[in-house]
Formats: sequence, structure tokens, C-alpha cells
Amino acid sequence: MMGAVTATRPSFAAPGGKVRSVLDIILHIGAHRTASTSFQAYLRENAGRLLGQGVGYWGPLRTRRGVLTGIQPEPGQSAAQKRRAVGRLHLRCTQAADAGVRQLLISDENMPGTPQGNIGSGGLYPAMGERMARFGVAFGGRVSRVVLSVRSQESYWASILAMSVARGHALPRRAKLEKIAQNPRRWREVITDLACAMPDVPLEIMPHETYAGLPERRLSRMLNGAIPTPRTHARLWLNRAPDLPHLREALRLRGENPAALQDGNGHWHPFDAAQVADLRSAYADDLTWLRAGADGLANLITETAPEKMGMTPHDSAMTRGQDHDRQKGRVA
Repeated sequence: MMGAVTATRPSFAAPGGKVRSVLDIILHIGAHRTASTSFQAYLRENAGRLLGQGVGYWGPLRTRRGVLTGIQPEPGQSAAQKRRAVGRLHLRCTQAADAGVRQLLISDENMPGTPQGNIGSGGLYPAMGERMARFGVAFGGRVSRVVLSVRSQESYWASILAMSVARGHALPRRAKLEKIAQNPRRWREVITDLACAMPDVPLEIMPHETYAGLPERRLSRMLNGAIPTPRTHARLWLNRAPDLPHLREALRLRGENPAALQDGNGHWHPFDAAQVADLRSAYADDLTWLRAGADGLANLITETAPEKMGMTPHDSAMTRGQDHDRQKGRVA
């Protein structure tokens, strides 16, 4: 349940009442493991060209190093520090507008929460409402739309857990996997919390299965087709979930038993057949609800794409991205 969130709501107006250009602020809030890192790399590589068309981009390299710092409560944070954090955000937005930015896309998948927060609770973004309400207030009601990518729970959780294990966290116990599979909190509940947190802001939902390998189309839809989006750097594939050999090596290096993982060389599948069925059913219900109009809370964005709805993109659909990463010397 969302708690009360209060803060001042200063505008972006200049001192003396000078009228500034309208700044269209678009928040892309992930979710994690929905090709957000690849999308952000695409935006970063094309930032100069986009800026020339009036589109600004802030990604995690900026948002986590000052721009959004202090908007969420921090231990020992004073009221004055919170006001300064909001003031700093408004100043940066004002500077962007003064520089000719008409549409500012802010992409950070940590805005609604973190992967470890999800794993710890066994559910999808339990603090989505409170966190996004604070961001809404901090932006002074100037957010024009929020974009969230959703993914089949089966592959979403498998990817999140694989990344967690590779980064030193323990393998999930059976009880944790069962809790995740049976958790009634689905994307529908996440979207409902988001709509309650930012009730006057249009919400756009983009399925990962459609847009994972199409950053240029994703950007075009986010900008409502305002500009022709670049195709350069559009097939990067970064921050991929580690496969079974990678995970076994990670376990071995920290003195744990690699045999705790299943046999094979592909992706790790931590859930049993019954749990997979439950997670797939949950996503099917989410998509049915979205296609039916989401109770008027959000718009499902779809289009013809290489992959069908409800299916995780196959490796073959992203081959160009893998080759490009190797050529550029990137680390996934």
C-alpha cells in the first residue's frame, strides 16, 4: 500500500516570471532485464544526433550521479537536503530547456526499485507506488508520460536470479522460488500502483518480447513519432544474463558447488515445470488485461515485430547485436 508522499512542487519557471520553452519529460523506468541497458547504450551513442533534433537523454550515468540523488529518502537526510535535491533537479531541467531540448527522455530502471529488492520480497517492485509518487512530486507534475517495459515472469525472474548469483548472491532456495511463482503481485498490480502514484500521467506499456531488439522503434513510440529515429547502434545487445557455464564458474571461484546447477550449457532455468506454468499463466493474464484496456490505467503499445507476443526473443533474432558487441569490444 502506498504511503503519503508530500513535498514542495516548484515550477521550472525562470526568475522574474520569464516564460521558458515547454519541456516534454518522458520517464522510462525499465523494468530490469528488458533490454534497458542496450536501449540506453543506443541512446548514448546517438545522443548528439538526437540533441540536434531537440531530444535530450539522461541515463544512469547522470541520474545515479547527482541528477536524481536525494529524491528518494536516504539515512540521515534532512528536509533542507531534500529541498536541495529537488532544486537541483529543476535546475537541470531548466538548463536542458534553455539549451533547446524539447523532449527529455530520462531512462533509469532503478527508479521503481532494484532487483535485489524484488528478490528479497519475492515479488515485482513492492515499493513502486511510493517511489514513483516521490519522483512525480519532485518533477513538479511536469512528467508527460511514463514508459514501462514488461516481460514474461518466467524469463524475467530467471534472468534476475542469474544476474544475482553471478554477482555473488546465494542460489535461491526452493521456498523462495515457490514464493515467487505463487506471488499474486503481477504486472497488473505494478501498473495499478504506478497509475495511483502518477494519476494524471499517461502510462505506456511496451512488451519486452516485441521491443527488445528494436530500440529505434521503442524510441519512436516514446517520442510519439516526433522525429525520425536513428538506426545506427540499434542492434547492440548488452548486459546479457550469464549462461550455465558462467554461473558454474562463478560458484566454483567462491568455493560453492557448481553441481548445484542443472546440466547443460544454455540458460539457467531455476523453476520447475509447475512453477513455469504458473508464471506463464500470470503473464498471459497480464497481457489479456492490458489488451482489454487495463481498466483505463495504461496503454499497451504493440506493433508487428520479428517475435510473437508472449515469447522471449530467440538468440537468432539478436545475432547481429552479439557480433556488433564483439567488434566494438563491449562487455555484455
